[in-house]
Amino acid sequence: MECPNLTQPLPTVVLSTPRGDIVIEVNVAKAPVTSSNFLQYVDGGWYDEGRFHRTVRPETETNTTHPIQVISASRRRTARGEGPTWRAVDLERTRDTGLTHVDGAVSTARVAGRPDSASSDFFIAIGPQPALDFGGGRNEDGQGFAVFGRVVSGMDVVKKI
Repeated sequence: MECPNLTQPLPTVVLSTPRGDIVIEVNVAKAPVTSSNFLQYVDGGWYDEGRFHRTVRPETETNTTHPIQVISASRRRTARGEGPTWRAVDLERTRDTGLTHVDGAVSTARVAGRPDSASSDFFIAIGPQPALDFGGGRNEDGQGFAVFGRVVSGMDVVKKI
C-alpha cells in the first residue's frame, strides 16, 4: 500500500438531498481501505438515487443498553443480480485509525458478528457515539465500526433527516 500524500487536502463528496447538501470529507490518510471502498461506490455512481433509509433517534431506539443516534444511507438498488460485485472490506478499527464516532463522523455499516463485512451502506453519527467505537458495547464482538470521514458542512441537513 502506498503512503498517501499528507500535504494534499482530503477529498470531499457532496450528498445532495431534498433537504439540502451534506459535504463529507473522506479521510484517505487514516482509513485508506474504507475510504477507497466508499469512493469506489461514489465514482461508480452507486450513490446516485441512493437514500437515507433509517434514522435512529431516542424515541425510535430499541437498544436501551447501548443507545445511539445516527442516520443510515444505502446505495441505489437495482434489479436482482445487477450492481457491483466488489467484496466486503476488512474492518479498519477505530483503535487503529484514531478516528472515533464524534458528532458528524461518517462510518461504514457492517453485519453484526462479522467485522469484515462492510460494503456500501454507511451512517452519520449525531452527537458523540462511543458505543460504536472499538471496545464499545453496540456489537457483542466489541470490534466497533470503521469511521472513514466526517461531515464538514450540512449537519443541519443531517439533523433534519
